Amino acid sequence: MGTEQQVTTQRSGTELNALAQRHLWMHFTRMGAYDEEHQIPIITRGEGCYVYDASGKRYLDGLSALFCVNVGHGREELGEAMAKQVKELGFFTNWSYTHPRAIELAAKIASLAPGDLNRVFFTSGGGEAVESAIKLSRQYHKETGNPLKVKLIARDTAYHGTTMGALAATGITGLRAPFEPFTPGGCHVPNTNTYHLPDDPNRDPLWAANAIEERILFEGPDTVAAVILEPVQNAGGCFTPPEGYFQRVREICDRYDVLMISDEVICSWGRLGEWFGAQRFGYQPDLITTAKGITSAYAPMGAVIASDKVFEPFSHGHKSFVHGFTFAGHPVAAACALANIEIFEREDLNGHVREHAPAFEAMLNGLRDIPIVGDVRGDGYFRAIELVKDQDTKASFSDAESEDLLRGFLSGALYEEGLICRADDRGDPVIQLSPPLIAGPEEFEFIGTVLRKVLTQAAGRL
Repeated sequence: MGTEQQVTTQRSGTELNALAQRHLWMHFTRMGAYDEEHQIPIITRGEGCYVYDASGKRYLDGLSALFCVNVGHGREELGEAMAKQVKELGFFTNWSYTHPRAIELAAKIASLAPGDLNRVFFTSGGGEAVESAIKLSRQYHKETGNPLKVKLIARDTAYHGTTMGALAATGITGLRAPFEPFTPGGCHVPNTNTYHLPDDPNRDPLWAANAIEERILFEGPDTVAAVILEPVQNAGGCFTPPEGYFQRVREICDRYDVLMISDEVICSWGRLGEWFGAQRFGYQPDLITTAKGITSAYAPMGAVIASDKVFEPFSHGHKSFVHGFTFAGHPVAAACALANIEIFEREDLNGHVREHAPAFEAMLNGLRDIPIVGDVRGDGYFRAIELVKDQDTKASFSDAESEDLLRGFLSGALYEEGLICRADDRGDPVIQLSPPLIAGPEEFEFIGTVLRKVLTQAAGRL
C-alpha cells in the first residue's frame, strides 16, 4: 500500500490524464471533448487565491473552485482541525445519537443566523440541503393540518440542485428534460433580471415579487408549500433583487401560509459580505439552505437552518422529520466548519468583502467599453458580465454563436491566460466571477487585465 501511494503521487500529468480519460466520469462535463490532443485540466495544489496544474502553471482561482473555497486555498489549520478530530472520533451518526462537534456547530450557526432560525439539520452538501428543505416544507404542512400544501414555487433559470426533488425547483430546461418525469409540484415565476426588459415607467418595480402572489393564487393557496429563492440568483448570471423585493415576498408568504426558503448554498458565508444573504438584503426566511462555504469546501457539508416555527410541530410527542443522510453532520466535517468560522471571525472576512467589493465592481464596470460587454451585475464577491452582440440593442447570441463564443473560444482563452472563471449560457451568455474572500486589489487588477485582453479578442472574432 505504501509503495502504491508513492507511485501514485509521482505520476506525471500525462499519466494522470490518460487515467482520467479512461476511468474518471466528471460532472457536467462533455467527456467526448477530451483526447490525446485535448487534455483534461488537472489542478494539483492551491495557495491563497491561486491554484497550480500538473505542469506547475499558476492560475488565479476567480471562481473559488465552484463558489466555495471562501477562505482561500492551503489553509493548513483546517486540515489540522480535521486531523485532531479523527484522533478523537472519526465518525458517528446523527441518527438518534450525536457528538460534540455537531452540537457546537449547530449552536454556532444558530448564533449567526438571522432571527429565530435556531435549528440546524445537517446534510452532506447543497443539493441535499435543498432536497431536505423541500421535504421538510411538505411534512411541516401535513403536521399543521394542511396536507394539500405540496407545491413549490421557484424562479425561471434558477439552479437549486440535481436530485429529483431539487429538479422540481431548478428552472433550467436543459437540466430538467433528460430526467422527466420528476417530483410533481414545481412551479416557476419570472426572475429579477431586468436587463432585457423594455423601459416602462408605469411598471411596478416589484412586479417580479407580485408574480409570486399571482402564481400562488393560480395554483390555489391551499396547495402551495413553499417559495424558494436565492438572494442573488446564480444561473443566468448573478441576478440581484430590486429594493423591497424580498420584503414583498415575505408579506406574500405570510398572507398565504407559505414557507419562504432562502437558498444560500452560494450566498452564505461571506459571499455577499454577511454571514447570510438574507442579512445582506434584510429579510427573514423560514428556512435557509447552505453548503459550500460552510467549510470553505475543505470537507463536504451542508445544512438546513429552520425557524422555531417550522421546528415546533416536531418538538413534542412522537413526531419526527422522517429524513436523513448517513454522513450528515460528520464530526470531521463539523470540526472543519468550526475552524473555518474561526478564520472568518479572526480575519473579519465579511468586513473584507464589504470593504473591497466596490473596487471589484468598479473594475468590471470599467470593461463596458468592450463591444461585447452588455450588463455587469451581482453583489459582494459574486459578479457576472453578460455578453451581447450589440450593446445598443442588447441583442444576444444564437445558440450556435454562444457555443462558439463560450466553449469554442472564451473558456480556453481565459484558462490559457491564467484565469479560472465561468463562461456559462444557462440563459444568456455570461462570464461569472466569484474569487476567494481574501482577494483584493492585486487579484482584481489581474482579473481585469485578462478579461480585457480576452474579451477584446472575442469581440474581434464577431
